[in-house]
Amino acid sequence: MSLDGIYIDDINGNPVFRRVGPPTDAEVARVAERVHRRVMRLMEQRGIGPQADPEEADALRRDEPLLTELYSASISGRVATGPRAGKRIVRVGDGPDSENAVMKPGHCCALVEGFSIHAGVCVPARDRVRLERLLRYAARPALSNERLSLLPDGRLLYRLKRRWSDGTTHVVYEPMELMERLAALVPPPRFNITRYFGVLAPASTFRPLIVPKDKTSIAPTHSGCRPREESPKTDSAKTNAKRGRQPRNYSWAQLMMRVFELDVLACPRCGGRMRVLCAINSPTAIQKILACLGLPTRAPPIATALPDGDAAFF
Repeated sequence: MSLDGIYIDDINGNPVFRRVGPPTDAEVARVAERVHRRVMRLMEQRGIGPQADPEEADALRRDEPLLTELYSASISGRVATGPRAGKRIVRVGDGPDSENAVMKPGHCCALVEGFSIHAGVCVPARDRVRLERLLRYAARPALSNERLSLLPDGRLLYRLKRRWSDGTTHVVYEPMELMERLAALVPPPRFNITRYFGVLAPASTFRPLIVPKDKTSIAPTHSGCRPREESPKTDSAKTNAKRGRQPRNYSWAQLMMRVFELDVLACPRCGGRMRVLCAINSPTAIQKILACLGLPTRAPPIATALPDGDAAFF
């Protein structure tokens, strides 16, 4: 995603947003061509170009060989492991519309040597409905259960939402072939899948002036159900704030609130704020506390393993 405008300095040195018009198809194509050229140049500089030795240039191939095979097979439309390794995924369809059928890019879209840019969707300011629709599209699951069915021979048939340019309407997988495709969606270890650029980049000097700051909240505390106001920042957080930096990680309570919308530090009796006084790690003390509260002191038993895991999943 990108902004539909630019920030410029006013006479006081403050950033001011200036909206620009939508790009033309030629401008989008020019950006795609420039991205392709610069990425290829960067790959050559780092020794990972088409002529480089994959074993020496690709660190992921050395560290995660199986994950690399899954990525490569997914891109080429082939099977990575099993008895059908190297073969193409089974496709079902009625063929292309014509022998010379060429997929035409849409409005404000461009495709250059596998590098694609899509600038045909715009969300106006304060249009929450369209923003929600875009976020739901970006957060959609890897596949739809409604379009996945089991064939009599045990294979899986997946119906495509839209017909491919070569006429494919369905693809057929062995159970493990589908698991390969799902595993290929997992990003490599320590790889950031969300990146910001321009004024939103982490090192940009304009970012603190543009990105809204978090609202100061009342800190959790609990003392006889009498809440008291206290700064939520720890000593390290206060030090980072003095230096102009935000804490690197969210606290566990903030994560629970952001993910599950569950305020775990709200007192169930008075609604006041609670705070962690200490962490009890002694198993003996934990068992005594649980027994005093009438709660189980032992973990639930582990269920026995199924005799045939593949039959249970598929």
